[in-house]
Amino acid sequence: MLFNSIDFAIFLPIVFLLYWFVFNKNLKLQNVLLLVASYVFYGWWDWRFLSLIAFSTLIDYFVGRQLANETKINKRKVLLWISIIVNLGFLGFFKYYNFFIENFTQAFSFLGYQISTNSLQIILPVGISFYTFQTLSYSIDVYRRKLEPTKDFISFAAFVSFFPQLVAGPIERATNLLPQFKIVKKFNYSTGVDGLRQILWGLFKKIVIADYCAHFVNIIFENPQDYSGSTLVLGAVFFAFQIYGDFSGYSDIAIGTAKLFGFNLKQNFAFPYFARDIAEFWRRWHISLSTWFRDYLYIPLGGSRGNKGQQIRNVFIIFLVSGFWHGANWTFIVWGGLNAIYFLPLLLTKNNRNHINIVAENKEVPSIKEFLRIIITFIITTFAWIFFRANSLTDAFNYISGIFNESLFKLPDIRPTDLFILLFIFIGIEWSGRRNLYALETFGAKWKKPIRLIFYYSLIVALFVFGRKEMEFIYFQF
Repeated sequence: MLFNSIDFAIFLPIVFLLYWFVFNKNLKLQNVLLLVASYVFYGWWDWRFLSLIAFSTLIDYFVGRQLANETKINKRKVLLWISIIVNLGFLGFFKYYNFFIENFTQAFSFLGYQISTNSLQIILPVGISFYTFQTLSYSIDVYRRKLEPTKDFISFAAFVSFFPQLVAGPIERATNLLPQFKIVKKFNYSTGVDGLRQILWGLFKKIVIADYCAHFVNIIFENPQDYSGSTLVLGAVFFAFQIYGDFSGYSDIAIGTAKLFGFNLKQNFAFPYFARDIAEFWRRWHISLSTWFRDYLYIPLGGSRGNKGQQIRNVFIIFLVSGFWHGANWTFIVWGGLNAIYFLPLLLTKNNRNHINIVAENKEVPSIKEFLRIIITFIITTFAWIFFRANSLTDAFNYISGIFNESLFKLPDIRPTDLFILLFIFIGIEWSGRRNLYALETFGAKWKKPIRLIFYYSLIVALFVFGRKEMEFIYFQF
């Protein structure tokens, strides 16, 4: 079920009313409702994949229960590896089986051997990368004794499948989300309004910014040979805004929806395009995934400790694995490798934590130096996005080669004035709200109520004016 669909517009109020007005006096029944609603939400795409999430839930629940009673280190390791193998086994089969088969065949063909292998028509279950990492973090934290395993199966199953963030995150930790299923909640009007405001901003990001950018991105990327270098640059910039509006928009809708039910999800984006270097960018982009890799892979590998060689190894491992997590294509691996190359100089010179606070924190505008840093970071990030968007490495290199010629200095062939205006307004609102958890959190708070309402209704009207067919979110494919 898509957040930007009529189905969800009907589904959400029904669940909301049942949660607060029918089952509001029984926490267990509220959790059962959320569990059922989450399975309906997920099964809307393909009910057959409900068995995968149910099996993963059962495995990690029972692993957690057994870890609570097991003191022998070897047996604890066996239990943990059961969780890892089952979860990553499902993820590997559905997401990477054909990738490995095809590359295995090509490798032998390169050596002069012709072998026959069969690829399968495997449908990738929506959200499998997200809920797999969510359940894995539970088992790992229980194994590390950072978390007491729950005995409440309904709460645990609801935590794994919680519909606002099930399909594309944020990837929640059990330490944050699971205890919230055990707390009796009372509806808070101001929190509910805040949730609706964040949902509205998320929908604006997705429908007005991301989907409108996608229209031109698809045209340019599908036929790059037909356009000038300047147009290809514009296509890459549009994709940078498309993926940000699409993914951060999903996160805003998810977090806002969770607030309607009294749940607090972690911030997943913190205005990453205002970052002054690539290290800051990765502290602000897809925060739940970045911190997951940091805590469960990077730090166990040694992190930034050890000699220079170990530091370089760890950085490349974390970024290459992150790239591969996004998809079974060499384009994602190159994208991850590029970001590792961007990041290394900062780490090796110990400048990777120079920018912890938001840019121009106590000013209205950045300094010239800060502005230039933001622009440079955006440029190198956008360049890497070309590999992320391309269908193959060949397409990516052809796209890049099309940029660097004399046509780079011509006016773009495509100049959508209305989109330029929308992006200008969007950037202005994001800049104004950069100190908050999301751009609209306090935006216009000092305005008179009629003006504030006009602004909100203008955003709603824009959803209908610029809205096209119901387009899936980019990260559904990951």
